[in-house]
Amino acid sequence: MTELMTEQKTRASAWFRTLRDEIVAAFEGLEDSQTTGPFASNAPGRFEVTETTRASDDGSDAGGGLMSVMRGGRVFEKVGVNVSTVYGTLGEAAQGAMAARGVPGIKDDPRFWASGISLVAHMQNPHTPAVHMNTRMFWTPGAWWFGGGSDLNPCIEYDEDTAHFHGVQKQHLDPHGTALYPELKAWADEYFFVPHRGRARGVGGIFMDDRNSGDWEADFALTQDIGRAFLPAFVPVTEKRRDTAWSEADKDAQLVHRGLYAEYNLVYDRGTKFGLATGHDANAVLMSLPPMAKWV
Repeated sequence: MTELMTEQKTRASAWFRTLRDEIVAAFEGLEDSQTTGPFASNAPGRFEVTETTRASDDGSDAGGGLMSVMRGGRVFEKVGVNVSTVYGTLGEAAQGAMAARGVPGIKDDPRFWASGISLVAHMQNPHTPAVHMNTRMFWTPGAWWFGGGSDLNPCIEYDEDTAHFHGVQKQHLDPHGTALYPELKAWADEYFFVPHRGRARGVGGIFMDDRNSGDWEADFALTQDIGRAFLPAFVPVTEKRRDTAWSEADKDAQLVHRGLYAEYNLVYDRGTKFGLATGHDANAVLMSLPPMAKWV
């Protein structure tokens, strides 16, 4: 591994941690500012932080991270913001999956390094949309790449919220080339589609994977802007909807929609499969699941 790549990996890992800290502070700020509504009597939510580790086959250091979860707050029913940096060798199943995606050299050398941030928020008010965001960097001896994105998952859709969320994404991507937002939007529409239900799990967003243009600095800058877009895309929508009156029918619709979200994450989500296959802390991997869901 070159000295330059070591320095780049350190920068990427530090950025994901910085973004995590900013999001945690912003979400706790939303909890503090929520003084009306049916959950205003709750204590403002705070994140419980747990160190996580990756299990290696031989007991050697394989990295880990921080799992930060808030439950039962005024705004958030459950939200997790995880960061991790893990490394070692890929197991046979994960190695095969990477080889099937065309990762160079992975059949001959299963060493890897991965770092990233992953976030999923499930809200108290059914009018406030659930949301997902992640960004990551992956390295093997044959290649490096970035991935990630964010998507909005309302159970009760508002066109203006969808427009705002996508508009902020576009503003942050356009400096990297105006063709990029349409490309990553289309990728998200495809990736977050639930085949067995014949529908998308939400109103989309942006998504990319295996991003290696040959220019590490440019790809890292793009990944950072995907992360920077998250708070201005999501927080204003939350502030707008968190006091909207809701009915039991609205809550029922939310629980049913969460069932769709759980199905997608357990059956199709690439990050869930990778985390479980590589021995990362199962609670951290599965923190994306909602606290309650319903199937009709």
